[in-house]
Amino acid sequence: MRREEVGRGDGSWRGLSLDVPDRVQPGLCVFGAGQRLLISQRSRPVLLAVVDEHLDGVDFWRTDAYRSPVPPLRADTARTLAGSPERWAHHIARYLDASPESPLHGGRWLLSYESRLRRWRHPGTSHAEYGSSMLVEGHPDGYVDWYLHSLAWEVLPLRPMPAADDSRVKAYRKQAREGTLPPVLLWWVSGLDCHLILDGHARLAAAIAESVEPPVLELYRAVPSDDLAARTEDAVGFYEDELARFAELRAVHGPTVPDGAAVVGPQLARVLHELSTSGRPTWCLPLPGGEAEWHRLRREVTAGQDWPAG
Repeated sequence: MRREEVGRGDGSWRGLSLDVPDRVQPGLCVFGAGQRLLISQRSRPVLLAVVDEHLDGVDFWRTDAYRSPVPPLRADTARTLAGSPERWAHHIARYLDASPESPLHGGRWLLSYESRLRRWRHPGTSHAEYGSSMLVEGHPDGYVDWYLHSLAWEVLPLRPMPAADDSRVKAYRKQAREGTLPPVLLWWVSGLDCHLILDGHARLAAAIAESVEPPVLELYRAVPSDDLAARTEDAVGFYEDELARFAELRAVHGPTVPDGAAVVGPQLARVLHELSTSGRPTWCLPLPGGEAEWHRLRREVTAGQDWPAG
């Protein structure tokens, strides 16, 4: 896997671009059968979901089969990387690449420190209140409400969230107060219109308990490298054509006409930044066996319970 630093428009660090060589099916994979979804990890059902027929949300059933692709953090690692999102991103990217439990497949990804979740918190809302409101509740079943949280992109834990007095949460609460809490790893899944917690359930619980903004690394599928190169070439070509047009105008009308760099330069920078950081829909593979297989798995994981109701 090739890693490349990605900056913001002002040149500051935003995240890592991950260019993954051909990997047809990831260990953590989304499958679809009509309006029914399955997230499976190496053949273990992790989450079953049914999209509401009116597209108001999605019912889900979460199993206890999920395993993080990132091994438990050692205390010395946390101390060494404390306060450095760049070093954390490289640390986590190595495990995402190496782990057979990872959602990475062939293509280009972004591991971004600029989470979209930060945009929606009102200044008058505490971090604890906001963080709690964004968490999707329910175990083993629950509901992701697209109507109530339209464009808010909720956070769906892949295992039950630990309590504030849990021993792991207590250990992280001190780091949360000190500003050295390791980041929470989220995976944006477009078919659910929400983020899944890949790693850091206890760290997120600690941040909410201390009412601080949790550091987040958000993983999502990005513009493929070949498409990015072609569209970058088009954008640069447009920039050069515009400069040539301004030069012709200056030749006719004199130096009162600007050279165009101040006009099209920022536009080019904005387009290139958007190209390098914009997301793409999550891969969803056809479920082998279709809806019949989905229903078989539903009966198996729910022990025959009537889910979803109705």
